[in-house]
Parts: sequence; structure tokens; C-alpha cells
Amino acid sequence: MNTAAVRARPKVVSLTDAAAERIKEIMTNSDKEIIGLRVGVENGGCAGMAYTMEYAEQKNPLDELVEDKGVSILIDPKAILFLFGTEMDFLVDKLSSGFIFNNPNQTSACGCGESVTIVPAVLPAE
Repeated sequence: MNTAAVRARPKVVSLTDAAAERIKEIMTNSDKEIIGLRVGVENGGCAGMAYTMEYAEQKNPLDELVEDKGVSILIDPKAILFLFGTEMDFLVDKLSSGFIFNNPNQTSACGCGESVTIVPAVLPAE
């Protein structure tokens, strides 16, 4: 008899309440049918990488699906280790508003705030 406990799979990305509400608002105001928000990383900028976000109209076969606070986030499999443990927030101040990535894998950012240096997460052994 197998008595091994099934461990819950950790979420790659989590959302603050503010981020979830902003994503819901964006999706509601879209002129297309959107199933969620696609989040990833790409090479670029002076620090080496940049976060990406776009509407997701469909789930790609290898996408990681994260559902948090009523929002679906789709993550490209190549970005999972770079985003593991990240919390997305949405901040509004006097002069700007935008999504913020609180990423434990981010080691630095450029001065303009457009790009970051991210190292892949080291996942604990099971």
C-alpha cells in the first residue's frame, strides 16, 4: 500500500489583491475574448532581461496555468524558473501606475527600471 502524501504544487506566480483587480478590469474592458494574462521574460535591456505581459486568447499546450484570486495567469515554460516565487502587484502613485514584479530571483535592475537581471530559481529536492 502506498502511503506517500501528495504535496500541493507551489504556484509559480501569485497576485496581490490590487494586481488581481487591475487584471480583471483590463480583461473586462478588452474588445477581444481573453482567457487570462500571459506573463514571461525576454532577453533585452541594459540589465539583460525584461518582464513581458500580454493578453492570452488561448492556452498554449506547454503553458503553466496559475489561477489566483479569480485570475488566470499563463506562463511560458521557458520563464518558469525565472519567475518562480514572484508576486505581482499593481501600484498607483501621483505620477504613474503599473505592475510591479517582486521576484526573489531578481538580482539587480537597470537605472531606468525597464530591465532586470534574473537568475533561475533553485527548487528544493522532493
